[in-house]
Amino acid sequence: MKTFSLVLLFAILSGSANGQASLIGIVDFYGLRSVSEQRARQALRIKEGDALPALLEDARSRLEALPNVEQARLTTVCCDSTGKSILYVGIGEKGAPALRFRVAPQGRIRLPDSMVQAGEAFADAFIRAVQKGDAGEDDSQGHALFNNSEARSYQERFIQFAARDLKTLRAALRQSSDAKHRALAAEIIAYSANKRDVVKDLVYGMSDPNDSVRNNSIRALGIIAGYAQANPKLRIKVPVQPFVAMLNSLEWTDRNKSSLALYHLTEKRDPAILSSIRERALPSLIEMARWKNPGHAFAPFVLLGRIGNLSDEEIWKAGSSGDREILIETVIKKLKAN
Repeated sequence: MKTFSLVLLFAILSGSANGQASLIGIVDFYGLRSVSEQRARQALRIKEGDALPALLEDARSRLEALPNVEQARLTTVCCDSTGKSILYVGIGEKGAPALRFRVAPQGRIRLPDSMVQAGEAFADAFIRAVQKGDAGEDDSQGHALFNNSEARSYQERFIQFAARDLKTLRAALRQSSDAKHRALAAEIIAYSANKRDVVKDLVYGMSDPNDSVRNNSIRALGIIAGYAQANPKLRIKVPVQPFVAMLNSLEWTDRNKSSLALYHLTEKRDPAILSSIRERALPSLIEMARWKNPGHAFAPFVLLGRIGNLSDEEIWKAGSSGDREILIETVIKKLKAN
């Protein structure tokens, strides 16, 4: 699990110690159905090699002015193999599946200062660790523990918070009007010793209107899903359908994290799960498997191979060959024939 978690950790960074991150190395799209990529690129007016604009609002407005486009999202993540930024462009066309999230809560509850300070310190330590190339982690206990000693020290504090203040964390996740407090609550709840007990809290967090709250909830559930697969005697049940729905999200982080969770949840190739993904999210999965960044495309690529009933050996061989398109086209033809 460490490899795939590491991929996602790099994905949530928006900056880098390398000045190259101010340049765009990859522009990739998702959500295009009736609108062509060529037309979307023309409206975007941002291409590979360009400097990353300080503001992306003008580009978003141009995309939303295209016929049949209702919404657009532009997300920058770090980094491609050369250290340049990746720009993901999400298109929400008219009639496309739309996710509905809960209305933001209005409660006044806030997390204690000690938790907030630990969360901020962890975020800073995490960025320093990534910049040093020291972002490996151990997920074997059902939550993330970084190899980097500074970052890990704050995560070990999260374990203490989750044991001592679970009631406060749950209340903040459900009631706080401050999205930052809800997001931190979702992150810390995952460190509870009783993973089966907090699954319901994290599933609740997946329906939050704030993408950071969802991001933390989905990432944590993905790790728990892998832990559940490795420890079946614990009888931890992580529901599948919320992740399947997220594959059609307009938010890149929803898609990215959900594909990793489903990677774990489909390890046993349950036909019902694979059928649900095929029926509800196949076009999204195909376009994600074609993303130019291999790390971001890997989990969707494996899921697509599993839906096509290809062996793990075939999937890994195709993925490592550098020519993913051969497997993608093979699966598409196979599914059309059935």
